[in-house]
Amino acid sequence: MSTQHLTNQEAIKKIKELSEKAKICMFCTELDKLPVNSRPMGIQETDDTGNLWFISSESSNKNFEIKEDNRVQLYFMNNSDSEYLSIFGEAFIYTDKATIEEKWSAMANAWFDGKDDPNVSIIRVQPKETYYWDTKAGKLVSLLSFATAAITGNKTDNSDGVEGNAMI
Repeated sequence: MSTQHLTNQEAIKKIKELSEKAKICMFCTELDKLPVNSRPMGIQETDDTGNLWFISSESSNKNFEIKEDNRVQLYFMNNSDSEYLSIFGEAFIYTDKATIEEKWSAMANAWFDGKDDPNVSIIRVQPKETYYWDTKAGKLVSLLSFATAAITGNKTDNSDGVEGNAMI
């Protein structure tokens, strides 16, 4: 697997591609306590500046924890294509109507009584450090490479993948 460090627009493009393809991440808070609190969260979007947006309940533990310490860790996994993304960043909570209107999704109706529900909040995560693993050829080719190596006794070079930092 080769290492590739991305910056600026290339980094944003990679973060957007991997996060939106995975759709769901483990959203971790209270990073200085063990065990770290984590829960699955569906991403609304990754914007053109690399910020990740989520819809959350204002009364959730996650929101209370962010208000105490806004450092968060996000883990995205797209197992079907062997793509993974780790994002450490700062979370910011919005409750204003304009932001809710802009980021609202019909899917959120499963948890809220519409976008006017007083418990609706929007969380923006601004990445500070990211790391990704991306198997270019996909899982099947990687598995075949590993299987061939296991059968023949040769080592796999796993050269179809790339990993590295994506710094905005």
